[in-house]
Amino acid sequence: MTAIVLRKLCSAIILLWVVFGLVACGGFLPKSNNNRHNQPLQSSVVAALKAMGSEPGEAMMVRIFKQEEVLEVWKRTSGGQFKLFKTYEICAFSGDLGPKIKEGDRQSPEGFYTITPGLMNPKSNYYLAFNTGFPNKFDRVMGRTGSQLMVHGDCSSRGCYAMTDEGIAEIYALARETFKGGNPSFQLQIFPFKMTAANLAKEASNQHLPFWKDIKEGYDLFDLNKQPAAWDVCERQYIFNAGGNGALNPMGPCPAVIQTAALVEKQAADEKAFANSLAAEERKVAEAVAIKARGEAISATAGNLFGGLGSLFGGGEQVTMVMSGKTAPVPFTRPKG
Repeated sequence: MTAIVLRKLCSAIILLWVVFGLVACGGFLPKSNNNRHNQPLQSSVVAALKAMGSEPGEAMMVRIFKQEEVLEVWKRTSGGQFKLFKTYEICAFSGDLGPKIKEGDRQSPEGFYTITPGLMNPKSNYYLAFNTGFPNKFDRVMGRTGSQLMVHGDCSSRGCYAMTDEGIAEIYALARETFKGGNPSFQLQIFPFKMTAANLAKEASNQHLPFWKDIKEGYDLFDLNKQPAAWDVCERQYIFNAGGNGALNPMGPCPAVIQTAALVEKQAADEKAFANSLAAEERKVAEAVAIKARGEAISATAGNLFGGLGSLFGGGEQVTMVMSGKTAPVPFTRPKG
């Protein structure tokens, strides 16, 4: 094999590696003896779980909020409900508020995802990682594309959610112990922000508002019940606690779901609060426009006034009025005689 052919082959390999790095947060470490995925949970973590009525093998759930840049780990307690165990700071995520649409858009995903042991990446280039499972059932029916969208370490993101190495090590260990405890999966919920009426009103003109209102129901159900709501997809939208074990046709009709009184009451209150917040935002905009208009009017009036003085005293030239703060001199009077 000639030197030219070897150089071309090496260049092709490097190019493929770079392209893969640009479109994904995946990849594996070349060292086979890396054992960081088996780091035991610190004794302080185990003690904190015990203090809240949980343990490492209990079920868990993860929530991510883009705008607040936090990842929450919730654990099921002996009482059956989930409690917030710990909040971790997100170092970086790619793109803006809103879901991932297509490969290469450098957006981080939003929605509901199911994390299984097969999505864990113990040999990640980014210290440790787990795959979000994007595209899920909803993403696929919407024609969205993308691959290797991870939650990982290394504080660097290309469409993923980057944590500190210390943070992902603990999160990874919590997930590992959850699987060891007999739980086949845990739910990952990803939101643009805390799903309050005020936050939604601030984004009322955003093209993604219908999507955010769709996933808000899952957010509300968890806040009310402290249990992750089962999710599925029908009529190209999310549906929660519909039964069927995820077997609904994503493009087919949605089954009837009886909403609890608590959810109906919360949704009605939130819609009212959304309307009030939206009206308040509109008032702020109107006031800002009015203040700007008044300022422009005052400026124009002053300009006309000084322009008129210039015409009166300077043959049409602009006169700049200067206030020196000094006492004006006594006018000179020509002596008579």
